[in-house]
Amino acid sequence: MLTKRDFLRSAAFVATAGIAKSVPASAENSVSLVEARRIAREAYVYGFPLVDSYRIQYKYFVDRTGPEFKAPWGQIANTPRVYTPADTAVQTPNSDTPYSWLGLDLRTEPFVIAVPEVEKNRYYSIQFTDAYTFNIDYAGTSTTGSDAANLLVVGPGWRGEIPKGIKKVIRSETDILMPIYRVQLFDPTDIDNVKKVQAGFKVQPLSSFLGKAAPKTARPINFVEPLTVETQKTSLEFFNILNFVLRYCPTDPSEVELMKRFARIGVGAGKTFDPGKLSPEMTKAIEGGRADAWADFATLLQKFDGGKVTSSDVFGTRKFLNNNYLYRMGAAVLGIYGNSKKEAIYPFYGLDEANQKLTGTNKYTLRFPPDKLPPVNAFWSLTMYRMPESLLVDNPINRYLLNSTMMSQFKRDADGGLTLLIQNENPGKDKEANWLPAPQGPFRIYLRLYWPKAEALNGKWQKPPLKRVT
Repeated sequence: MLTKRDFLRSAAFVATAGIAKSVPASAENSVSLVEARRIAREAYVYGFPLVDSYRIQYKYFVDRTGPEFKAPWGQIANTPRVYTPADTAVQTPNSDTPYSWLGLDLRTEPFVIAVPEVEKNRYYSIQFTDAYTFNIDYAGTSTTGSDAANLLVVGPGWRGEIPKGIKKVIRSETDILMPIYRVQLFDPTDIDNVKKVQAGFKVQPLSSFLGKAAPKTARPINFVEPLTVETQKTSLEFFNILNFVLRYCPTDPSEVELMKRFARIGVGAGKTFDPGKLSPEMTKAIEGGRADAWADFATLLQKFDGGKVTSSDVFGTRKFLNNNYLYRMGAAVLGIYGNSKKEAIYPFYGLDEANQKLTGTNKYTLRFPPDKLPPVNAFWSLTMYRMPESLLVDNPINRYLLNSTMMSQFKRDADGGLTLLIQNENPGKDKEANWLPAPQGPFRIYLRLYWPKAEALNGKWQKPPLKRVT
């Protein structure tokens, strides 16, 4: 894992390993090629979640002409449907809960979010995700309950008076914050009830809530063009995007020395990283650092596939992750905006029982023995994703998942167990209810356990093996 301690240790290694030829990496600093590569590796691991999240937020809240645009900053965008293969901005999206999205710029003043009363049997949540992609807090069924409430969302350093009528204060350490709303959909005929819940979500500036004049507005943000999913892996402009995002991320005390280190290659809030001014040798060193970062991720992925690291380990607050930057990168790559473990966990299958990668050229079964279904307070689902894009899969019956709300439709085994069929070809009408369509090529499947019970969190319950049909 790459923590702050690892970063500093790598600096010590360079100091004892000898200094290579120094080439200017910015207008202010020079650094050896060896150390530049190490810093680039560290900065890429650190910065990937910030850059990828910015890519998504730009599509959702800035690019008004784009197909993925939701709403301007400070306005809630309700999506009164579940996600389909046409939704491509976010990797590994769920298709269980219609989303609502909100982008908040907290520089001028706080915002008040209002939630309606929601039926007690309907799960909903609001996940507050900052610019670092830390899940800083939650509201909803499992945390604040199902009653109507007002929530105050404040930015870094805000120390104002909390007004009456506020149930909870959400404190962000970044100027930019994205609340992500999820509302359970029981079945397709339930969508109008979900729309009613979504219509009850409201947001307004604190001054409006108080009936006072608004403070002076912060200077508008001149949003820069983001990279694409592909060019984030190939373009050194990545570091300029990171520098832009860091402007809105006050440096945490635990990262002061880290930021000083990053600055040696021109990475930091408001700095300019100019790839065109790098020598060929320095360019190769920085690109090598990026390659090293992806090698680190590949090693982490092996730990995921082997069950040594799970979603429970990689989503959460800054305190929970304890500055484990590789875990944060892994979380973003595999499923950005995933929930913290008390809200949801995501046991996934990248390999079958024989440790072979999954492909639509094979057929698989996933059997839950009697009384061994995923233990949840809300609901569970199994969703299919085509790889390497990690997006939902087009199929003839428009089915992207199987979930616990479909239990009455499933055909149970003779002993009461449940066997799900994962394959590309339709198994026939008599078995179709239990079929999760797969693409022809590589794929992964994710279990989602919303509001998991204790036995899912403490390891007493384990996901069953995925077996290839031979």
